[in-house]
Amino acid sequence: MTSLHVATDRDGWDARLAAAVPGDRGRVRVVTVEGRSGSGKSTVAERLRATLAARGTAAAVLPMDDLYPGWHGLARAPELLVAWVLEPLRTGGAAHWRRYDWTRDRFSEEECALPGPVAAGGVLVVEGCGSGARIVRPHVDLSVWVDASDTVRDRRLDSRGDAGLYAPFRRVWADQEAVFYAAERPREHADVIIGNTRETDLTTPRP
Repeated sequence: MTSLHVATDRDGWDARLAAAVPGDRGRVRVVTVEGRSGSGKSTVAERLRATLAARGTAAAVLPMDDLYPGWHGLARAPELLVAWVLEPLRTGGAAHWRRYDWTRDRFSEEECALPGPVAAGGVLVVEGCGSGARIVRPHVDLSVWVDASDTVRDRRLDSRGDAGLYAPFRRVWADQEAVFYAAERPREHADVIIGNTRETDLTTPRP
């Protein structure tokens, strides 16, 4: 099913990815960026958003981190993504969701919404583990899988600014990922596979 392979250590990878996003369809186009922890999903998603914006296409990133109901909530998050965001968009409504407050261990009472230009027909980039779930796929225009070796991913996770907070839950999350990927197999259904072994900041274009 994969139609495009891209490597972030090659010039122009972001332009190739942006070009794979379907053109204006008179509605919000949805791109998912899936992959294991430390693969670089968030930086790839942000680079895609910035590249689309530079081309005049309104785009926004929705992290799955906003939708996980805590450290044991990976399995439920795709259901919330569909119910709060994707199904309303499919039926011509507005997407509204509540961001999970990781400090208070509960969802915020305040609702979030897409920026006006994105809601009017731009691109929503959903990034994070769970965005490639089976129940999500019918709502998606382009699915992306980000690949990185275990060694690279571990190094990135160790160097995260929140590594100390993340460390106690690292195994818990890895176990949930293993169950999710074995059952849902999002890599096999991805339209684009990105090889991301580059160690520099992907959000900054190469000179």
